Amino acid sequence: VQLQACGGGLVQAGGSLRLSCAASRRTASNNGMGWFRQAPGKEREFVAAINWTGGTTYYSDSVKGRFTISRDNAKNMVYLQMNSLTPEDTAVYYCAVSLGPYPGRDTGRYRYWGQGTLVTVSS
Repeated sequence: VQLQACGGGLVQAGGSLRLSCAASRRTASNNGMGWFRQAPGKEREFVAAINWTGGTTYYSDSVKGRFTISRDNAKNMVYLQMNSLTPEDTAVYYCAVSLGPYPGRDTGRYRYWGQGTLVTVSS
């Protein structure tokens, strides 16, 4: 499975961005998917995840209430709507496919990773 993330860019604090991630195969539709991010000098951290049906979502405390993850299995796509962005959200954002239908918050639970898309939030 190959993943292609896009939608990153430069935005002012308080603004919004929508990230998209395309999976190359329908295999991803049977697995959970997640978004992680990595800021310069920091470890990759969990942002959000969604189970294989899209019926269950998970968020880190830092983005809960501001970000929304969704998926369209017919299109092999997963999305991350990011609102009320702050400079602390600046990072490279990665999408990933989990090992099974229910994702986790640990990078070790994910099998395939996209190349990342850079989000920069200016103050």
